[in-house]
This record gives sequence, structure tokens and C-alpha cells, in this order.
Amino acid sequence: MQTVIQMSPSPKRREVRRMVRSGQVLFSFLGLFLAAVVLGGCSSSKISVEDLEKAAAELDEMSGEAAEGGSDQVILDLEKTDLQFGFIKLTDCAPLVIAKEKGFFDDEGLNVKVEAQSNWRDLLNRVISGELDGAHMLAGQPIGASIGVGASAPIVTAYSLDYNGNGITVSNEVWAKMQEVDPALKSPTPKHPIVADSLKPVVAEYKAAKGRPFPMGMVFPVSTHNYEIRYWLASAGIHPGMYTGEDDAKGVVDAEVELSVTPPPQMPKTLEGGTIFGYCVGEPWNQVAVATGIGVPVTTNYDIWNNNPEKVFGVSKEWADKHPNTHLAVVKALIRAGKWLDAKDEKGEFLNRIEAAKILSDARYVGAEEDVIANSMTGTFIFQKTDVRSMPEFNVFFEGYASYPHYSDCIWFLTQMRRWGQIGESKPASWYAEKAKEIYKPEIYRQAAEMLISEGKLEETDLPKAGYDGYREPTDAFIDGNAYDAKDPIGYINSFAIGNKEAAELEKQ
Repeated sequence: MQTVIQMSPSPKRREVRRMVRSGQVLFSFLGLFLAAVVLGGCSSSKISVEDLEKAAAELDEMSGEAAEGGSDQVILDLEKTDLQFGFIKLTDCAPLVIAKEKGFFDDEGLNVKVEAQSNWRDLLNRVISGELDGAHMLAGQPIGASIGVGASAPIVTAYSLDYNGNGITVSNEVWAKMQEVDPALKSPTPKHPIVADSLKPVVAEYKAAKGRPFPMGMVFPVSTHNYEIRYWLASAGIHPGMYTGEDDAKGVVDAEVELSVTPPPQMPKTLEGGTIFGYCVGEPWNQVAVATGIGVPVTTNYDIWNNNPEKVFGVSKEWADKHPNTHLAVVKALIRAGKWLDAKDEKGEFLNRIEAAKILSDARYVGAEEDVIANSMTGTFIFQKTDVRSMPEFNVFFEGYASYPHYSDCIWFLTQMRRWGQIGESKPASWYAEKAKEIYKPEIYRQAAEMLISEGKLEETDLPKAGYDGYREPTDAFIDGNAYDAKDPIGYINSFAIGNKEAAELEKQ
């Protein structure tokens, strides 16, 4: 593998390096011609021998500067350099946006465009069709598509974008009814986490009066939001409905609560309009409900499943197989973005989150008010104007190996798909492990991270130790205290009162 020496480049020099890595500049006559244009800013019709000599000297100087800097950059033979990635307007698209805005993609020789998508279905379909090279995806999307839930196309991920980041919000009217059921909730600062017990009689009353399930929203059938709100409801004995198989997008069999799909940016208006009475969504759309006075967040997924995976960077398996070096370069840039987002000073304060909030507030990206985005991004979550809480780990992009694609995270989603009937048939325990290895690609992440370590941009301690099997330790950090061990998926599915049950013998198969 070819290497060069590199320091942090200026924008002009970064552009030259991008051309070098993409094969546009080969230090031939044409290469020097292009370099003269970029470095000298001169008109292409007036390039002189002196301009070419100057460009060559500046390129030599860049190498000399880097030699003094002392770190080797791995130069990959990129199969493709002009890339287009999709995202949804949510705070957790941050690694993708930051990798672009801070020049981390440029440093890898990648010319990346990022484009907001209207909804998760269109985003996935455009990745499958090849219109997008990759995308900010719901953690369940590569999994669902790869096993035929809602779509059928192999999607892989080598990068987890974040932990946590979601909340469940109810309308003011529903919150008032929950307070009537549980007077302790009338406190300006009620005890957290707030479980769904006080919602149960509200749901029952609505269903008895209207003859239909209580309406709430989530963003997509294979979204973390769907499984989190189902988990929260079911832990209080509220049935969120069963799916009848891979092609059922509604999941309303036996439902006391009907969970409909609403794109994230539309959640507050849909709640305000009365179509739904609550929703589970990522930021900033829970904080928007507070800021506009239309609803009250009652819990976050930090409490439903502490440090849960939320979004991933997904590409089609076909694209990954065709562009292995480009894929590595993308993951390298994303790792740097995640680390930049989680960087802290000696006091434990975020160094870059205010800047990140400003960047994300741009209409091209999230397009919400900067101060609203900054709330959760800087570690403050507002449940009510009287209930402002410090939540420094509400958004985690890198710390605690948050960006590593753990097999155990994939298996949790598979257990929930089976629990609620999206996976229509029973599967042995071995199937869950096999699917995780097909979809999650930690070997790509590790290779990219080791390149960054060799370049001095990452520490050994930023990466799980060699020999790590991809399974996080078993945990009971869930809102109901139920323990999850990814090496026993059948036992985990059977541990719930509501949902499918499996034959015990499948545990050993």
C-alpha cells in the first residue's frame, strides 16, 4: 500500500491532494498544470513554465512540511472519488455533515455531496438503486433490507453513527391525563425515567370510547424508534400490536396503540394537528415540541436502553464489494468526525458541539434553530420548561466505542423483529449470529481505524482490543431491568410477557 507524508493542508493544498488521490494529478505535465491552477489561482489559458515550476516547488514543499510533521498518511487507490450520500434532517446525521464540513472526506481524496432525503423509504431505495453511494440510516434498515423485512437487498454497515439521541413526546392533553393518573407527575421536576404505567388507563379509555387503538407515531417500521416505543409501552403492559410477517408494514394485530409512520421533521405538526397523541423521534424534534409548547417529552432512549445504537452509515453490499478502498476511506473520515464531535477539554466539557450545532442548523442540513439543536448536543435535555436536565450522554458519537459496529447491536434488532412478528418464522440461535456477521462489518472499521492510528490521528485505546469478538457485555440497562445477552437471543425473546415465543430447543441450534 502506497503512503505519503502529510500535515493538515490548506484548502488549496487539500484540493491538490484530492486530485492526487483520485488519479487526476500524477505529477506528470498534466498534474503540474492542474496544480498550478489550484495553487496559483491563475487562468488556465496563461499557464507558463514559471507557473509549472512554482506548482512543483509548492508540492515539494508540502512533502517537506509533512516530513517535519512526522506522520505517514495511507493513500488508498480509490475506485471512486465523487460520492453522493443521503441523510434525514436529524441531529445524528452529524458525523456525515462534519466529515464534509471539516474536510475529513477531502483529506481522503473524496469529493462528497450530502443530500437531504424526504423520508427513510426513499433514502433506502436510492441506496439500493445506486442513486446514492451510501447514507445515514436507521440502525434497523441494513438489517431489515438484508433479511427481507420491508425491502429485499443486501445492505452492510461498517460504521455506527451514534448512541442514544431519541425521545418519546406526548401531547399536552395526554400529559395532563397521565398526571391525573399519577399525581407525582405534577411535580415541576418529576422522577425520571417516566414509565408508561400512567399512560395505560389513558389508552384503555380512548380505545373503549373510540373503538380503535390509541394513535402514536414513529418514523419507520424497522427504526430504533419503533422498537423503543414498543419496548416502553409493552413494559407497562400496553400492547403495541403484532406484525404478520415481513411484508406487513402496519403491525396492528391485537394493538392497543397503533403506531403510524411519520417523517421526523413532520412529527411536531402532526402532533399539533391531533392526528397522533405522541411520538418517538430523534432530535431536535422532541425539543421543538417543548420550544413551541405543543408537547412534553416523557422519556428518552438513554433510559429505555442505555447507550443503544441509533443510526449507522449504510451501503449496498454490491457497492461495498465494488469499492473496498473507497469504503475504507469513507469510514476513516467518519471515525475522525465522530472523535471530533466527542472531543472534550480537561474539565469534561465538549470542545466542538457548539460549532457542530451551528453547522447543523444550516438549512442544507437539519435546518432547526441553533439553540434548539445545541440543547441535546451540548448535554442538556429539556422535558418541560421547569424540568431541564443535564444529559451529557444523550448524544454519543465516539466515546465508549459508539462508532464500532458491534455484532450484539445487530442481534438486538433481530430479536425485536422476531418478537413483534416482522420475522415471520422461528429461527435458531445460530441464525442470529450468522446474520450479524453478514450485515455488520467490524473488520472494515478496524482496518480504517488502524490506518488512522498509523497516521497519528487515533489512539490505540480508541479501538476495542485485538481479539474482541464484537459482542458487548450482557446488560440490564433497560427501562424494565430485563437483561440482554446477545449470545442467547432465543432466551431473550422468551423473556418478554408480550410478543412471540420460541421453542427452547432453538437455543442450542
